[in-house]
Amino acid sequence: MRVAGKTALVTGAAGGIGGATARCLAREGAGVILSDIDRDGCNAICEEIRSGGGVASVAIADVTREQDIRSLFSELESRPDALDILVAVAGGDVEPAADVEAIDYDRMSRNLDLNLKSCILCCREAVRLMKPKRYGRIVTMSSLVYRGSPGQFSYSAAKGGVFSFTRSLAMAVGRYNITVNALAPALVDVPVFERVLGTKRWEALAADAAARYPLQRIAAPDDVARAALFLASDDAAFITGQILEISGGARL
Repeated sequence: MRVAGKTALVTGAAGGIGGATARCLAREGAGVILSDIDRDGCNAICEEIRSGGGVASVAIADVTREQDIRSLFSELESRPDALDILVAVAGGDVEPAADVEAIDYDRMSRNLDLNLKSCILCCREAVRLMKPKRYGRIVTMSSLVYRGSPGQFSYSAAKGGVFSFTRSLAMAVGRYNITVNALAPALVDVPVFERVLGTKRWEALAADAAARYPLQRIAAPDDVARAALFLASDDAAFITGQILEISGGARL
């Protein structure tokens, strides 16, 4: 088991990618703390993990609020096993398909809060717990749009910022045996898209993307989760400051 005996925190754990990551880490032996604003979603996944013999608990937090982040990590600090792994999944695009002339200040700010600031603050608190142990594995969530995406201005800027921050943090904390790497998925088959777009629009979008990817399909949540597991494990002990594209060959 690749992360046996480790304690892992997954933010955004009630979502498709976060839930898959939590399940994956638990199957490989980690005790998983699921954090999200969706209590019911976290509880359902937590019970699923426990029913399968895994170890899981729930810690509700809104990662767009610094005080919630501080409280979340303060709670972890009180545990004897503290924290070994952070997978910062929480995020999402709240300003998709925007014309540049129509960029909205509030939605732009929300994208930066949800995708970039939350990542920075969670990593800040995680490092505080990991440094005394001289061990840590941090996996951040960028996106393939870190390369740029017309119509996703604030989201791509935030995800590009996640990668830049990941590299900077890796440089700063490597001496403490803490690795920091980013994931950059292309389109992933998660329930939120169908809920937001409706079934017909989502199926058309997914089919169009799949036709353009060399592997001829879009990503499943487990594709991303297994990559997170690799970077969180000691199989990746000499990898840091990198971005791993989970893209089916998109944008080669």
